[in-house]
Parts: sequence; structure tokens; C-alpha cells
Amino acid sequence: MTSNGTSPEALEADLARQREELAATVTQLQAKLDVKSRARGKAAEIKDHATTATGGPRPDLTIAAALAVVVVAGLVVWRRRR
Repeated sequence: MTSNGTSPEALEADLARQREELAATVTQLQAKLDVKSRARGKAAEIKDHATTATGGPRPDLTIAAALAVVVVAGLVVWRRRR
């Protein structure tokens, strides 16, 4: 037993636990700093959200995009005529 009341085995176990926690923290930081991997994941997520199960574009999003194009074109024409 050491002077502070802990055994060498307890100290070694505590050090091993702290090393494991540090390794997990470093792994998490590496994952956060891997911008290329995160961008690929986000692109895949957006693609999954914007397509149907068969891989085609979702009809509601296609209609919304077409409507947005019509509105923007209308605003451009309207501004040029004023």
C-alpha cells in the first residue's frame, strides 16, 4: 500500500482506464477533423433524402424546384420591365 492509501494494482487499473478514455477522445477528435469523410457522409445523406427508394428524384422536390425556377424567372422579367 502506498502513502495515500491506494495499491499499485489500483493505480495501474486507473492508468489503464485513463489511457482508454484518452484513446477514445483522440478517435472522436480525428473523426470530427476528417472533413472529407464528413462531407461524403453529408452528401450521401442529402442524396438519400432527395431520392426515392428506386433512386429517382422525389416528385415533390422536383415540383418545388420547378416552381422556384418559375418564380425567380418571373421576378427577373418583372424587374427588367420596371
